Amino acid sequence: MPRLSPQSSSQSLVEDSPFASDGESPQTPQTDPQIDDVFDQRKNAETTVFVPPSSQKRRASTQLISQGPNDVRRILSNGVGEDGVRLLEKVCCGGGCCLMNALEEDPASETFLPVVLPDNDAFHSLQLKLGPLSLDSQLTNIADLPPETLSFRALGREVQPSRSTVHQHPPTFVTPHHPYEVFSAKVHHARELTKPGAEKRTYHFDLDVTDYPEESGDVDFVVGGAVGICAPNSEELVTDIFDLLHIPSYARDKQVVLKTQGGRWPTIWGDDMPRELVTTRRELLTWCSDVQSYPPTKQLLRLLAEYAEAPNEKKILMYLCSAQGQAVFCDLRTGPHITLGQLLSAFSSSTPPLPHLLSTLNTLMPRFYSLSQDPQVSNTREGVNCRRLIEIAVTVHETPNWRGGPRTGLGSGYLERVAQRILEAEKAGNNPLDLGLRVPMFRGLMANPLAREFVTDGPMLLIGAGVGVAPFRGFVQRRLKSANCANKVWVLQGVRDSLLDELYSGEWGVHEDKVKKVVESRRGEGRYVQEEVRQQADLVWFIINALDGRVFVCGSSKGMGEGVEMALVDVAMCKGNLNQEEAEEFWRNKKEGGQYIAVSFLPGD
Repeated sequence: MPRLSPQSSSQSLVEDSPFASDGESPQTPQTDPQIDDVFDQRKNAETTVFVPPSSQKRRASTQLISQGPNDVRRILSNGVGEDGVRLLEKVCCGGGCCLMNALEEDPASETFLPVVLPDNDAFHSLQLKLGPLSLDSQLTNIADLPPETLSFRALGREVQPSRSTVHQHPPTFVTPHHPYEVFSAKVHHARELTKPGAEKRTYHFDLDVTDYPEESGDVDFVVGGAVGICAPNSEELVTDIFDLLHIPSYARDKQVVLKTQGGRWPTIWGDDMPRELVTTRRELLTWCSDVQSYPPTKQLLRLLAEYAEAPNEKKILMYLCSAQGQAVFCDLRTGPHITLGQLLSAFSSSTPPLPHLLSTLNTLMPRFYSLSQDPQVSNTREGVNCRRLIEIAVTVHETPNWRGGPRTGLGSGYLERVAQRILEAEKAGNNPLDLGLRVPMFRGLMANPLAREFVTDGPMLLIGAGVGVAPFRGFVQRRLKSANCANKVWVLQGVRDSLLDELYSGEWGVHEDKVKKVVESRRGEGRYVQEEVRQQADLVWFIINALDGRVFVCGSSKGMGEGVEMALVDVAMCKGNLNQEEAEEFWRNKKEGGQYIAVSFLPGD
């Protein structure tokens, strides 16, 4: 299949389309300003702010005014930056004012006795800058101890124990949409879409949903829909937390009666009500509580402080929950990724009871992945039986682990472990189907913006970067079914290096060079997809003003979405002779009318 070369990335997709040769071709008025001129005007019009020196390159769309408490203190002290530039009068970190109640103790005083810091790798990895904190420091506005809302009791003789499936499937009370239970989907196949050397790994999965139960309302898998994957905490992570809490091995898998005072937990979206359930501690920690995805809260730190036996650890934890420690707490939440196991290792004298800890942790939520194909066309045949498959793509995003190794997201890490077992079986010459691998999933968001606004007619521009392009493959496949939709869909796909991480190359069911342009940021001209949007201004303007025209954007929330939106504003300013405010209003109206659909996601979770 022909591939677009980096040298041709500035060519317009409109040139080879029917719209370039007939009377309906999008034309650029002679009085229009050039797109580069508009972009320069926007840059010159931006408010100047002081940016402290940084060794890391940042996207142009980000304006950095603070890198820590010192910068915040400088801003709050006089409100004026270097070169007389007026800075913001108020800076909020999201958790309250950081510096109004800072400690004012003098470390040089003879009576000052600093807190002895825990000497372990987990604590060092937190990078806490405690300042003049001593055991005698007066702390105010300390967060309240969170309530204990659940308890365990022994299984009575009248209750029959049940067989646990903790390592394969969540317990039956984990119901994303009551009364329907989580479906155990057979993994038909998995493969890696990226090549060795790619910055991120992306895997493709074929899931067998032939036996998926019927639901009310005639709901089915649809183009652009997303399925929910109930990913467990890894067995290694759960065992580590049990060890840190000193829970004996015999108690971890022993069935008990769980009694809750209210709320939805341990279900996902069940009714808010008290519950009595038969379960095990391992089931709850594996399938029901998130121990790695959320930044630490003051409620969690206050709980650890309550049960910390070492005075220095208790003081540090109480400080993080106080008004005096607000700045350090904000740095902790916005700094490197932190897990529950890391906190328990850092403050090893704290071993809160499991019921109280589970009362404080966030619910473990499903992860949603867009279908990467038209679910009406994907089937496979086993003997005389035709099996229905759905396809998803998952990108693994790694961050450093405090122990020195990599850490993956909850859902992507779980699915990568599944894919690796299949790849290892194939490498050994075995049939992966013999492994009997299954993934707990459910028919999730079939009315999300991508699925809801997809139409079978009218011109359509699909802009995606990384795995964000996956759902658009299904869009193209569905459009190919209609002869009236020929030459009415275009794809702008952003990648780093097409030789390493161009997803689904040659698998779109169409001559890709006719509808798809690959934009590489690390090879050739080194362009981002938002830059290509500006180059394709004629095409963008034609589609968004056409009857039933749609512009879809899907990608990471870390800059790609806002970068494309700025480029679209530039296009409107250029082609519509609008000022910036009018151009922004133009796209807001298109979004409200369902013609501009932008979906962002957190990568790799």
